[in-house]
Amino acid sequence: MSKPITNFIEKYFLHFNAAALVDAAKGYEAQLNKGSKMLVSLAGAMSTAELGKIFAEMIRQDKVQIVSCTGANLEEDVMNLVAHSHYKRVPNYRDLTPQDEWDLLEKGLNRVTDTCIPEEEAFRRIQEHIVKIWKDAEANGERFLPHEYMYKLLLSGVLEEYYEIDIKDSWMYAAAEKNLPIICPGWEDSTMGNIFASYVLKGELNASTVKSGIEYMTFLADWYTNNSENGIGFFQIGGGIAGDFPICVVPMLYQDMEKPETPFWSYFCQISDSTTSYGSYSGAVPNEKITWGKLDIDTPKFIIESDATIVAPLIFAYLLDM
Repeated sequence: MSKPITNFIEKYFLHFNAAALVDAAKGYEAQLNKGSKMLVSLAGAMSTAELGKIFAEMIRQDKVQIVSCTGANLEEDVMNLVAHSHYKRVPNYRDLTPQDEWDLLEKGLNRVTDTCIPEEEAFRRIQEHIVKIWKDAEANGERFLPHEYMYKLLLSGVLEEYYEIDIKDSWMYAAAEKNLPIICPGWEDSTMGNIFASYVLKGELNASTVKSGIEYMTFLADWYTNNSENGIGFFQIGGGIAGDFPICVVPMLYQDMEKPETPFWSYFCQISDSTTSYGSYSGAVPNEKITWGKLDIDTPKFIIESDATIVAPLIFAYLLDM
C-alpha cells in the first residue's frame, strides 16, 4: 500500500519540531493499538481552516473517541458546509488598514486571519433553523447540550439544499452520524451562543433550554469514568478553554470526588505556537500538568511548537496511513 505522506514524514522529519511530530504521531498510534481511547481538543479557528477535510476521516475510522472544542469550531464547520462559496480569502491581511477592516464589516464579512466568514450566508442561514430547534425543544420541555442541538440540525436534513462542499469533508457531520461525544466549554462565547442569549433577553427562550458548562463537566466525568479502563489520551490542538476544561476532569474526579482510583490521562500532546511564558496555560510545558494531577510522571508527553494548521493534518495523515 502506497503511503507517500507517511513515508515522507518518516524519512525527512528527523530533528527538532519535525522529530517531535513523528514521536507524537507514533505515540498516538501506540495508544490506539493498546485499546486506549483518544480525546482531541480543537482551539482557535481550526474549522475555518478546513481541518474537517481530514479530521472527518479520523472520526470515521474511529481514531478519535471524543472531541472538546470551542463554540466557534462547533459552528464554523457547519458554516463552511453551507456557505463555502461565499467565503472571501484575504492573502494580504497583514496590510489591511482600519478602513479596509471597516469596509469588510460593511460587506458582512467577518475576518479570521486570511479568511472572511460571510455573515448573511453563514450565520443567518443557520440561525433560521437552529432557533426553531431550540424553540421546539423548549415547547416539549426538553433540554440538550449545545452540540446535541447542532447534531439535530445536521441530521434533520434542513440544511441539505445549502451544501457547498462534499459532506465527507465536514467533521461535524461525521461526528453527528456517529453521535460522537463532544465537550464544548464556553459555548456562550460563540455566534450561536450570542444569538441564543439575544432570544433569552427578548423573552423568547429560557436560558436553561441549552444545558450549561457544568453539565458538560458532569457529562465528561461520567464518560471518562466509563471509558478509562485501557487509558484515555489527550491530543490538544492549540490552547485555551478547549484544552484546559476537559483535562481538569481527572483532578476533579480524584480530588473533589475523592476517587483516588481515577487514572491519569495516558498520553498527552499539544500543538501550539505559544512559547513558554509566565502564567500562560497555552505556553505551559506538559510537566507542569503533573503538579495539577492531570498527568503522571510516566505519561508519554509531547509538545510541538509550530502552526497547528500545518502539523495537525500531517499527524492525521500519518495515522490514516496516507
